[in-house]
Amino acid sequence: MYQNIRFSVTVHSTEEAYEVVDAVIDAVKQQDFSELEKELGDLLFQVIFYSQLGQEQKSFDFDSVVAAICEKLIRRHPHVFGDKQLTTDAEIKANWENEKAKERQNKNSNQQISLLADIPKNLPALSQAAKIQKRCAHVGFDWHNIDEVFAKVAEEVEEVKHELHQSPELLAEELGDLMFAVVNLCRHAKQDPENLLRQANQKFTKRFHQVEAQVRESNKTFEQHDLEQLEQYWQQAKKVTKQ
Repeated sequence: MYQNIRFSVTVHSTEEAYEVVDAVIDAVKQQDFSELEKELGDLLFQVIFYSQLGQEQKSFDFDSVVAAICEKLIRRHPHVFGDKQLTTDAEIKANWENEKAKERQNKNSNQQISLLADIPKNLPALSQAAKIQKRCAHVGFDWHNIDEVFAKVAEEVEEVKHELHQSPELLAEELGDLMFAVVNLCRHAKQDPENLLRQANQKFTKRFHQVEAQVRESNKTFEQHDLEQLEQYWQQAKKVTKQ
């Protein structure tokens, strides 16, 4: 039964999760939480649905799902629910990663498990890259400072330039390496790459809407404008949006 529903159900779950994220952002901006309430209900339905499937398969049910998350949170936060003293963010994060490492090993107690073993394969690529890098940094496999990361980004840019007119396959590989290096730069700057790109997308969209408005006011189509004219519209849009 799981095989038959796997793809359709997981797609719906992903969509509902993203709709919750959008609703959270809108709720904060507009101070209206009615849509968030609805979207959280839709996401909760996915959890209940999976739990019902688990109960029918005699594997787990909703109560055991809730019990599992309670146990996990208590164990991962001994400074909140126990007597362990963790006073800094660094100590709390280190304890969190250590607990997750124990969990990975306990799942496969008879073999060595990769540090990267349980990173979800279906995460958005930027988030996945950031999580991979954080895991490696936790065991010391990381650049010493952000200047070294800048140097790596510059190196990857040069490699992209080198392959630009050479091999499409190698160019694709180098572009991927460049993006991975930029994610590293975001991480060292203590920024989330997924959020940064989302904000950049929103900023571009807002400015492009201004460009479209100016094109309409000109009574011409985009194709009837040269790039220099469109660039002037873009610069005006930047002044209007001030972002």
